[in-house]
Order: sequence, then structure tokens, then C-alpha cells
Amino acid sequence: MISDANATLLAKLGFAARGVVYMLVGWFAVDAALRGGKIADNQGAIGSIADEAFGPVLLAIVAAGLLGYAIWRLTEAAANPEQIGSDVKGSLKRIGHVISGIAHLILAWTAAKLAMKTGSRDAAVSPGDESARDWTALLLDQPAGRVLVGAVAVGILVAAFQQAQKAWRGDFIHDLRGDAPAPGYVCTMGRIGYGARALVFLIVAGLFALAAWTAHASDAGGVAEALERLQSQPGGKWLLALTGIGLALFGAYSLVEARFRRIHVDLPGTD
Repeated sequence: MISDANATLLAKLGFAARGVVYMLVGWFAVDAALRGGKIADNQGAIGSIADEAFGPVLLAIVAAGLLGYAIWRLTEAAANPEQIGSDVKGSLKRIGHVISGIAHLILAWTAAKLAMKTGSRDAAVSPGDESARDWTALLLDQPAGRVLVGAVAVGILVAAFQQAQKAWRGDFIHDLRGDAPAPGYVCTMGRIGYGARALVFLIVAGLFALAAWTAHASDAGGVAEALERLQSQPGGKWLLALTGIGLALFGAYSLVEARFRRIHVDLPGTD
């Protein structure tokens, strides 16, 4: 059985893996804005690693890290080590941990499949958009399907609000170890990064809300679709470029967290 210490190391590796993924997503967005390249979502960004030198090894490391991050998030939701309250705010935070954990499990599985050479290596596609529409279609086929899709939209909207709140307050910096004060630019990086994520989540929430309203799964979408919607607006070239820079800065801040964040994974059933 994996120990708490090893799970904690994997979670730290997960922050680094998340950082690499977001830096790649940001790079693809900036490249699309300035040079006409193709936008990639998180899964597409992971796929872009496959054909690089030592790609399978890098993908295996990314998969392990994302798995560790997912375990940490799910453990937080189940064991509540931070003693999050049972009020509405606390419940929403723990639900957010579950959603984050599941999302990173999916990303870990994507990286693992590519490392084992069993997954698609086409970085130009956006698997997240396809998954979002498939799940939306499945929900719409259920009783009260439009309500279910609307609930997903509300959940993503809450996540967008939480990201925006972090960007505004900058209190996430307190999660870093306090043995040395973080330079001001580190907090600025994080605030810009969280702001970019809030914007993307807000657009994704809008896409799911539209799908709920029209009852058309094709109206839903993920990160890549959200970035494409930004690009289609007046001045979209610059909106996309700035958002891409923000996402890359979030990735850079995740690398800082990998090194300096206070974290301890307390697995159920371990001492």
C-alpha cells in the first residue's frame, strides 16, 4: 500500500505536471492567436508531448503526477483534513475537490494511454470538447436532462467564481511555506493565472447553459471551445493571446506550488 509520504510526493509532482500542461495550453493559445496555429485543450496539450524526445517517459511522469494530484483532491474531499465547514460554502468547496480529482484522473489516464502507445497522438484535436458533448448528450437523454445540464453549468459557474475570488484576493499565496516570504511577482503570476482560468470557466459555464436551454449537446464545449469563442470576438486575437499568457502563468505558478506549497496527503487507513 502506498504510504502518506509517497502520496504527498506524488501530489507535489502533480502540481508540476499540472504546471507543464497549463503552460502548453497557454503556448498553443498564444501560437493560435499570433501565428494561426491550432488551439489545444488539456488533453490535447498532453498529447503533444507524445512525439517529443523521451515522450513516453515524460508522459509516464506526467501520468504519475496527475494521479497523485487526483488522489490528494479526492482525499481532501473524503477525509476533510483542512476541516472545511459543513455550510454551503464548505460543501461547495469539497464538491469542487471531487470534480477536480475526477478531472485529473481522466488526464492521468490520457497520459498513461499515450505513454503506453495506446491513445491518439493527434495534438490538433480537442478531446475535452468531444467528451463534454458526449456527456451532455448522455445527460439530455435522462429524465429532466436539461435541468441536469443546467446544474453542470451552475457548478462550473461556481468554480469560475472561486477562481475569480482567488485572483481578486490573492490569499492563495498563504498556501506556500512561510519560511521565506514569496516575492511579489509570484503572487502577481498566480492572480493573473487564476483570472485567466476564471474567464475560461465562465465561458464553459455559458456553453453548458446554452446546451441546457437549446437541448442540443453540440452547443456544449470545453476549454478549447471556450478559447475559440474568445478568438471569434472583436479583438479576439489579443483576447486569446492575453488569456493564453494568463494560463501559462498559472502553469508557472503551479511549478512554484510544486516546490513550496504546504501539503500532506493523509490516506484513509494509514497511520
